[in-house]
Amino acid sequence: MKRTLTILLSIVLVLALSACTANSSKNSDSSSDNKKVLKLNNGQEPSSFDPPKGFDAPSWSPLNNLMEGLTRLGKDNEPHPATAEKWDVSKDGKTYTFHIRKNAKWSNGDPVTAQNFEFAWKRLLDPKTASPAAFLGYLIEGGEAFNSGKGSANDVKVSAIDKNTLQVTLTAPQKYFLNIITNPCFFPINEKVAEKNPKWFANAKTFVGNGPFNLTTWKHNSHMVFKKNKNYWDKKNVKLDEVNWAMIDDPNTEYQTYQSGSLDEASVPPGLSDKLFKEGKVKIEQQAGTSFISMNVHQAPFTNQKIRKAFAMSIDSKQIVDYVTKGKQTPAYGFVSPGFKDPDGNDFREKNGDLYKFDPTEAKKLLQEGMKEEGYSKLPPVTFTYSTTDENKRIAEAIQEMLKKNLGVNVKLANMEWNVFSTEQKAGKFQFSKASFLADYGDPINYLENFQTGMPMNSARWSNKEYDALIKKAKNEKDEKARFDEMYQAEKILFKDMPYSTILFYNQPLLQKSNVKGIVHHPVGYLELKWASKN
Repeated sequence: MKRTLTILLSIVLVLALSACTANSSKNSDSSSDNKKVLKLNNGQEPSSFDPPKGFDAPSWSPLNNLMEGLTRLGKDNEPHPATAEKWDVSKDGKTYTFHIRKNAKWSNGDPVTAQNFEFAWKRLLDPKTASPAAFLGYLIEGGEAFNSGKGSANDVKVSAIDKNTLQVTLTAPQKYFLNIITNPCFFPINEKVAEKNPKWFANAKTFVGNGPFNLTTWKHNSHMVFKKNKNYWDKKNVKLDEVNWAMIDDPNTEYQTYQSGSLDEASVPPGLSDKLFKEGKVKIEQQAGTSFISMNVHQAPFTNQKIRKAFAMSIDSKQIVDYVTKGKQTPAYGFVSPGFKDPDGNDFREKNGDLYKFDPTEAKKLLQEGMKEEGYSKLPPVTFTYSTTDENKRIAEAIQEMLKKNLGVNVKLANMEWNVFSTEQKAGKFQFSKASFLADYGDPINYLENFQTGMPMNSARWSNKEYDALIKKAKNEKDEKARFDEMYQAEKILFKDMPYSTILFYNQPLLQKSNVKGIVHHPVGYLELKWASKN
C-alpha cells in the first residue's frame, strides 16, 4: 500500500511539475510562437556536472548536451570535429595537434581556448581531483605518473601552443584516441570561471558550458531545464528551443507520465513489455554495456575460486532476460558486449565465445569442493547489495531465488540509493553486489581495462599479474591484430578466475512520441540532442 501511494504521489508531483513548466513557457509545445520543447526523463539526480567527477549515466546525458569536447560522436557513433575544427597527426601516430574553432564560445560569451583544455585535462589527471575517470587519460604521456603521484602536471604532454592550438602526445599510437576524448571527462573547463568559483558546476546560476544547450534551471532531485545556447558555434543545426528533464526512477511512474503527455520518451515497464512489443510500440536502440555481479575476493566465502564459479553457474541469465527484464536483451556469459569487430572482421563476442554457462549440477559440485577446501561445514552469511531501482530489485530477487533453488544457499538482500551505493561499491565494501558498466568509448579495451589491479570499477578487488600485463600491452600495441589477441586472452583469464559473473548485455528499449525525431542514443551510454526536433 505504501509503495502504491508513493507511485501515485510521484505521478501527481510530475504532472504538477509539467503543468508549471508548460505554463512558464506559455504552453510552449503548441503555442503560436512554435517553441520546440522536448520532455525527457533523466531517471536520477546527476552525481555531478563537474566533467571529471560526473562519471556515470545520470550525469553523462545532460553533460553531453551542455558541453562539448574537441571531438563529438556523430549520428554514426563515430568521432567528428567539434570544438576542434581539424587536427594533424604526426608520422609516428603519437602526437595530435588540434586546431580549435575561432568561433567556439562559452555560454557566458568567453572564447573557448586551448588553455581551457590543458587546464581541464591536467585537472582530470590531478590526484587531488580524485576523478574516477582519470584512468582514461593514462594513454597521454605522463598522465599515469601524475595521477599516481610519481610525476607532476608539467610532465603531462598536453600543452596549449597558442590560444587556438592544443598539442597532445600519447604513450603509443591508438586508433581509439579520438573516440575516447568524446567522453564528458575530457570536456574543457573555463579556467577563469573555475578559479573564481570552484563550485561553478553545482547549480544553474553559476554553470558555464560550451555545448548546444544552457542549463537554466536545476531543482536538485526534481527536474532540470535546458535552453538553446545562442553562443554555440553550430547553433544553426540545433532545432530544439528547450529540453525539460524530469527525474523519475520508477518505470511504472515514468510510463504513466509518458501516457499523460508529460514525457516524450520513456523506458518500457517490464509488466507491460509483452503487450507493448506485440503492439509494435517499442523502439530498440543499441547500447554498449554489461549488467554483471561482483564477488569480493577478499571477503568470505568469495575468497575461494570454486565458490565464485558455483555462484556464477547457478544463475540463469536467460531466465532473467526472458521473465524479469523483458527488454529483448541478450544473456551474457562474457564481459565484452557484441558489436566490436577485430581486424579480420570477427565480432569480439562471437570470436571469444561464452566463457562459462548456466549449469546447476556442476555448480553444486563446485560449491561442495570449495567449502571443503575452506573447511566450511556451513557457508558464511551472504548479502547481495544493489542500488535502489525497481529493475534491480526484481533482478536481485530472481538471483536470490536461483541461488536457493540451485545451490541451497540463503542470500540476504540489501539496497541503497545510487550515489551512496556507487561510492561504497567503488570502495570495495560489498561482499556480493549487482554492478553495471556502460562503455566510456567504443573499443573492447574499455571493458577490460576496468579490472586491472586498483581500478575504481574493480569492486571485487581482484588482482592478476598476467591480466594486468596483457591489458598494459594491449593499450600500447601498435598492431591491431596483436592487440585483439591480447584482449581475447585477458578476458579468458578474467572468467577463469571468476571474480565477476555476467547477467546481460544492455540495449535501449524505449517508447517515443511520433512527433519526436533525431534523438541519437549513442551505444556508449549517452543521449545526443543536438539534432533532435519535435513537430
